[in-house]
Parts: sequence; C-alpha cells; structure tokens
Amino acid sequence: MARRLPIDTAPKDGRKVRVFWTDATGVESESIARYRDVGRLQRAGGDWDDADAGWWTFTDGRTQQRIEPTGWAAEGDDEEE
Repeated sequence: MARRLPIDTAPKDGRKVRVFWTDATGVESESIARYRDVGRLQRAGGDWDDADAGWWTFTDGRTQQRIEPTGWAAEGDDEEE
C-alpha cells in the first residue's frame, strides 16, 4: 500500500498524481487526478471561475468530477507489506 502524504504537499502544476478521497456516500476511493487552476481551465474553454479550481478526476471514460482529496502518493511510492 502506498504511503499517504498530506494533500497540501501534492504538486499543483497539472501533472497526474494518485490521490485518496471520500465520495458523497462515504466510500473511500483512490484515483489518478490533477490539480487545475482557473487559468488552465479557462484556456480549455468554457465558463470557469475560482470555485472550479481544484483536483479533478475522471469518474468514467468521459466524465470528470471535482474532488476533495485527503492525501496523495508519490509515483513509485509503494510500500512492501
């Protein structure tokens, strides 16, 4: 299992990272996500504002969702059990 790091230490430069988050039903999930600031969102098109900045992940092949991760794992940071 990967060692969880505080989400505030995760890179926010648009690269993909593995994050841990809890969905609306209380189920803990692990996903690949990336932090998107307002400027990056606006360059992609659409009507975005400060409330849209944050961590985004795909919930299926075509749908993205903004999430509130509680932690993240650095690439290759798997611990042996």
